[in-house]
Amino acid sequence: MDLDSIIDIVRRPSERPGAAWRDGDAWLAGGTWLFSTEQSDLRRLVDITSLGWDSLVPSAAGLEIGATCTIRELNAFAPPNDWRAGALFATCCSAFLSSFKVWNAATVGGNICMSLPAAPMITLTVALEATYTVWAADGSERTIDAADFVTGDHRNILTPGDILRRIDIPAAALGKRYAHRRFTLTRLGRSTVFMIATQSPGTADLLLTVTAGTTRPVRLAFDGMPDAEVLRQRLDAIPEELWFNDPNGTPDHRRHLAGYFAEEIRAELAEGGLW
Repeated sequence: MDLDSIIDIVRRPSERPGAAWRDGDAWLAGGTWLFSTEQSDLRRLVDITSLGWDSLVPSAAGLEIGATCTIRELNAFAPPNDWRAGALFATCCSAFLSSFKVWNAATVGGNICMSLPAAPMITLTVALEATYTVWAADGSERTIDAADFVTGDHRNILTPGDILRRIDIPAAALGKRYAHRRFTLTRLGRSTVFMIATQSPGTADLLLTVTAGTTRPVRLAFDGMPDAEVLRQRLDAIPEELWFNDPNGTPDHRRHLAGYFAEEIRAELAEGGLW
């Protein structure tokens, strides 16, 4: 879509572009949402892809993902063999309601900052206990737990001029066992519920992340493998107002799916025993 309100495009912003932020600005990375709908309040686009951030930096500490890393790049990444949960990269990339052409442009950071309930990069990074580095307009930076970033449907903690710089996934989370479940109304449809659980090596703990069915991610932690009743009680304790309602599912439908899939996940990981 043509954005006929735009009067300026900054192709080569400064290294810390937030300092020059003004009303009517928008960060431009992949632009797959930005150019998909009318943006009548925007006057200037600031292209952050020219800043040259590294897309993927693996190390002994884990994986650093630059916010401008494309979905195609993440999907093509081959994680080390001991990063057992690294297989979730491709799983979550495949959860996009988009074509390969969108994968070539859409970015990990853009999907997170859109903060839609069904955003699979949110599912991935919350489930794998990531942290986000955010640059503020005043030049400062802060680190945020991925689980605390999204506050509601299309809402997050960013303030004007803030920019998501990178995502850090710790090696400890990447080394965990995992199980996942996802429901869509059609084979290539938007997620109605997307759930991932992880378990640390040699333990019976459980970290269950619920997304798409709720307006923000919900992460439930258990020191030991819960029984079916305890798990059900924790899910039932999710406030009613957090369950999402749109054409892909009512809150009751999503709550039912979450309970059904959570028990499947619990049984799957419990059956595997300690390793």
